[in-house]
Amino acid sequence: MSETKTLASYIVSARLADIPADVQHEAKRSILNVLGCAIGGSPHPAVDLAIRALSPFSGERTAAVIGRAERLDPLHASLMNGISSHVEDYDDTTPKNYSHTSSPVSSALFAYASANPVRGRDFVEAFILGFEAASRVGNVVYPSHYDVGWHMTGTIGVFGAAAAVGKLMGLSVHEMVWALGLAATQSAGLREMFGSMGKAFHPGRSAQNGYAAALLAKAGFTSGERGIEGPRGFAHVLAASRDLSKIGTRLGVDFDLRENTYKPFPCGIVNHPTIDGAIQIHDQHQPDPASIVAVRLRVAPLVLDLCNQQNISRGLQGKFSVYHGAAVGLVRGKGGLREYTDEAVNDPAIKRVRESATAVGDPSITEDQAHIEVELKDGRRLTKFVEQSLGNIHRPLSDRQLDEKFRDQAVMVLPAADVDRLIDLCWRIDALEDVGDVVNAAVPAHARVARPSAVL
Repeated sequence: MSETKTLASYIVSARLADIPADVQHEAKRSILNVLGCAIGGSPHPAVDLAIRALSPFSGERTAAVIGRAERLDPLHASLMNGISSHVEDYDDTTPKNYSHTSSPVSSALFAYASANPVRGRDFVEAFILGFEAASRVGNVVYPSHYDVGWHMTGTIGVFGAAAAVGKLMGLSVHEMVWALGLAATQSAGLREMFGSMGKAFHPGRSAQNGYAAALLAKAGFTSGERGIEGPRGFAHVLAASRDLSKIGTRLGVDFDLRENTYKPFPCGIVNHPTIDGAIQIHDQHQPDPASIVAVRLRVAPLVLDLCNQQNISRGLQGKFSVYHGAAVGLVRGKGGLREYTDEAVNDPAIKRVRESATAVGDPSITEDQAHIEVELKDGRRLTKFVEQSLGNIHRPLSDRQLDEKFRDQAVMVLPAADVDRLIDLCWRIDALEDVGDVVNAAVPAHARVARPSAVL
């Protein structure tokens, strides 16, 4: 059996009852986290611009956009959900292939559930299977695919969205093969976009295109049947090396959701050890920013590949500057959403410390580690080595920390009481009769649409 058909067969036949309880719980953590990111990102200018530019082309406006009053057709709602959930770079990451898989998968699913009745159990099942499909395709081509400049979230997210929506639509195995093939031929996303709105476009477009792939397949629109493994398919065209065995090995036994991580800081994940260490130095020593003459960083080589942006002036650029991460940690003692605004990037104290920072890639340092040395005017040197950064697989955010992260973002858009209800809904999403209740609760009150089982 081909790899594409192997994956399609599993997606069609798998049932939530056969998925381990810990994986189901991790799915709830991921859904809670990414929904909070989508609500928190919904007021971002990138979302305003995208809706203004594209809403005139929307079809029937049957779907809500997370965090917004506007309604669009489900395909355009998927796009906007994907942009908002990723624009702050606060969504979860699977370090084994550096994808933000929850964003495209959930963005398509929430748009579908807004326009169609979906039981909670079916939603969670589709989310897990979409996540697994995307991540396994990513594992096939990582790292060669990523190293040449493809952004995994866009290129593999489309597979996850197609699989998840296709699962809810009840695609047959043959239709799912077509859906995955149509996803493969729409795979896109360039790392050159990092630091711009174009990066958040990737999960949005992959959510939209994956949803479209499922719709087309259900209608009988055919694709090549070896979209993943064919000699001119995804894995061979977009990667110099590949391991196709990663599609089927222990499929249904091992789940990549178990290796998902949740960000404590809204920026490139490889910056997190540096920020963590800089905050610890700030909290322990309270250095006056004006007294800092040099900041020396030793980091994993991948940090300089991904987050080496200097001479920056925009908040989105700061998310991919390890120097900015060190500066906000040392100056403000935190690295929250307000540390990655245009104002923060241009703050004179942060700018001065950032420009005093240098970084060296050290192969002996892992991507969860960093060494920070701060030299002061009086000659003192403050040092910190971060062995395992906060938020990684060894120091994960707890369920309660995820609640607080959700709350911190969502209260910027929704009343606190509504935010608390949403948190409760996410933790018991598998018991809901209609996930549309969650989507309805995640938009401003005046934009909510009555549903038979509406909670709010």
